[in-house]
This record gives sequence, C-alpha cells and structure tokens, in this order.
Amino acid sequence: MLPLLRCVPRALGAAASGLRAAVPASPLRQLLHPAPRPCLRPFGLLSVRAGSARRSGLLQTPAPCSCGCGALHTEGDKAFVEFLTDEIKEEKKIQKHKSLPKMSGDWELEVNGTEAKLLRKVAGEKITVTFNINNSIPPTFDVLYLKVAVAITLCTTRGRRSGCAHSTSTAYTDLFLFLQPELTSTPNFVVEVTKSDGKKTLVLDCHYPEDEIGQEEETESDIFSIKEVSFQATGDSEWRDTNYTLNTDSLDWALYDHLMDFLADRGIDNTFADELVELSTALEHQEYITFLEDLKSFVKSQ
Repeated sequence: MLPLLRCVPRALGAAASGLRAAVPASPLRQLLHPAPRPCLRPFGLLSVRAGSARRSGLLQTPAPCSCGCGALHTEGDKAFVEFLTDEIKEEKKIQKHKSLPKMSGDWELEVNGTEAKLLRKVAGEKITVTFNINNSIPPTFDVLYLKVAVAITLCTTRGRRSGCAHSTSTAYTDLFLFLQPELTSTPNFVVEVTKSDGKKTLVLDCHYPEDEIGQEEETESDIFSIKEVSFQATGDSEWRDTNYTLNTDSLDWALYDHLMDFLADRGIDNTFADELVELSTALEHQEYITFLEDLKSFVKSQ
C-alpha cells in the first residue's frame, strides 16, 4: 500500500484555521522566522499504512530491556524505527535535488543549518539576502483533495465494517497521491544593501504573498513584495526599534514601485524570487530528511 498522508486531522484543522495573524515589527533576526503557518507539511509521507493493524501492547506500561543495558526498548520504539526507515527511503526517492541548486547572477551561498545567506557585490555595493526555511511551507488545500483524504481515513479506520472494501481504499489512495500538491518553501527574506562608504545599510523585509503563489496571470506581476524598509547601522545583527521603519501597507504606489525597481536593478526580481523558492524548497527537504534520520537515531539509541 502506498504511503498516505501524515495526519488528516492536522490537515482538517489547518483547513479551518484561516489566514494567519499579522506579525508586528520585530528584530531583524525574527523577521526571518514568519509566524507559524497552520500546516507546514500537510500531505507528507509520514503516515499510517492503510489497513494496518495497531500493534497490541503499545499502551502497556513499558519495562526496561531484558538485555540488561538498563535502556528502554519497547515494541512501540521498534515499530517507530521501522516506520521512520520506510519514510526516509520514500523521502529520498522523491527528493528533487540531491545537492542545493545554484542561483544565477554570481550569488555566493552560505548555509548555517536552516538559515541561508546569499551574497553579491555590484559596482562597489554589497548585497546580502538572508532567509530561514523554518515555517516556510504555506498550506495548500483543494476541496476534492481534502474529501479524498477523509475517505481514506474512514476506510482505514473502519475497514469492511463500514462497507469500504480494500480495493476501494486502494483506489482512494492512488487518487490521493495523484492530487497531492507539490510542497514548496516560500520563506520571508531580508535584503541588505550597503554602499561603498559603509555607513548605513538599507534593509528591506520581503515576503511571498500567499494569494500570489502559484497564480498564473496574463500580465506579469511581482511574485514577492516588500513589507518593511529601514536604515540600520552597518554590521548590526539586530533591527533597532529606534530607527524609523517604513511599512509599505500605506505607502504611495509610486514610491513602492521605485523600491521594487531598486531591487530589480540589483538582481532581485521575479527570476531571483523563483530561484530562491527552488533553493529554499531543496534546503527544506534536505533538512527534513536529516531530521527524520536524527529522530530515527535518537529513538534507536540506548
């Protein structure tokens, strides 16, 4: 049986949660961490197998291992490790990039865990783009997809007692995986532009509007937007609240267009934004697989 969704109740909860609340102004480091989205990986491969029976004894009080090592080895741990082994194998099978894709435009990439930094110099200006892949996968829902997910859950939990035959469950599973949307990482990113004199740095907090992601229109439009703009002292790692911060929600459109053109002249345009999504998605998937491997090692260790 093909792998199913990780957790349908989580998906149902995310579908009803609505848009996330607006985030107030925060330090520069916090700008890289968007507010927790209602569903990070709603249709990943972490799952229960359709028709699988729950192992008996999982709710019994665990006892130390009989081997005398003093560690706790339960049937649940054993099942967990076997499950994670399968999931890691499946995730590696669908992994699109074995190594991180390169950005066009002579950008240098530095990666520190979940945080990535792109650096570039143009005519004496230093341009830095920083983003973090944590909480960067937006919720993606389709009504038909959600209905199929519910049908799979009912068939799996009720079985033949509900009149849902094994072949019907298999058909629902195949349809579920066919409709499964591709997960993409769309992180907030911060652009820092420093002139040759190095006195001040112009900082622009950018993000991908969720209602623009995946939308195809006849006329080209920006797939990312500027949220806040501020001057900060060069070299400061924290966003100073004492410096004036311009929120673009109430900004004159002519000024906003000039700011977008300012970024485009420095290579930060729709092409850059598309490539950043691809890079971020590859990094997120890479970190996710590493997390599963670490989790497996932790559960398995003595």
